[in-house]
Amino acid sequence: MNTKTDNTFGSPFERIFMGFLSIATGIILIFLAVKGPLFLNHIKYKTADILNNQLIGQDVVNLFLLSAILIAGGVALFFKKQISKYLLIITPLYLIYFVLSYTIGWEWSSPKYAGNSEGYTFYFLFVLISSLLILLYSLSIFPKNVENHFKKKPLIVYSVLFSFFLLVFASMWVKEVMEVMATGTARAYDIAPTAFWVVRIFDLGFSIPLGLVSVYLLWTRPNTTYPIQFLFYGFFLTMIIAVNAMGLVMYFNHDPTFMMRDLLVFIILALIVFSGFIYIQKNYRVITDK
Repeated sequence: MNTKTDNTFGSPFERIFMGFLSIATGIILIFLAVKGPLFLNHIKYKTADILNNQLIGQDVVNLFLLSAILIAGGVALFFKKQISKYLLIITPLYLIYFVLSYTIGWEWSSPKYAGNSEGYTFYFLFVLISSLLILLYSLSIFPKNVENHFKKKPLIVYSVLFSFFLLVFASMWVKEVMEVMATGTARAYDIAPTAFWVVRIFDLGFSIPLGLVSVYLLWTRPNTTYPIQFLFYGFFLTMIIAVNAMGLVMYFNHDPTFMMRDLLVFIILALIVFSGFIYIQKNYRVITDK
């Protein structure tokens, strides 16, 4: 990745608009993180207080990582820096997951919980709409004329390891879903059933399939799916950082729903994702930016 300027950023209006939009989204993430349980605790989500440990972990990542990427990407876009393309494409899938889990993931119909997060609905909607626009824009301007240098044996090792631990992750959630189907409850299910289903359905139906599809595309369409690989890996990297941050906060706060088994799987997945991202990037070379 170089930082030279070029003219492949769409129209001037699109570039300037998306730059402002990215910066505004980063500022809103900072605002929501500061207002939440991480600092001021002004936002009360309609769920069990014990889930604040997970919210704190995600808000830490939003405050110090995602907001920084969005603001830096927006500023770089103003100056037509190539790196802006790589920064922006990292964010949208994570932001979509974040907004959906922070809006529909609470126990809205339960009389046991009170909250006021509905008062921040338009902030979350702004982030969701922004993430969709960033997704479309970043895919349209991302370098597409590339060549790969993957060697078969290292690619086999990476594919097997990544797929194996994705399936281990999937088996954890499938086991808990089957436990609910068989007994009507599972770990932390009684205190937050909606959050339980949002996370399991999103991971089993979105996150894990994306990971397996990314491996498949490396074998079948390595040159034509470079933007998709970067989009997927942006999601994997940011989400695995957030998940591990949640786990660490739960561990240090002695959260009764914490399981060391889960954290170990996520730490191993993080190592594989980071190593895989470096491996994949080293084996791609951008020929020209059209």
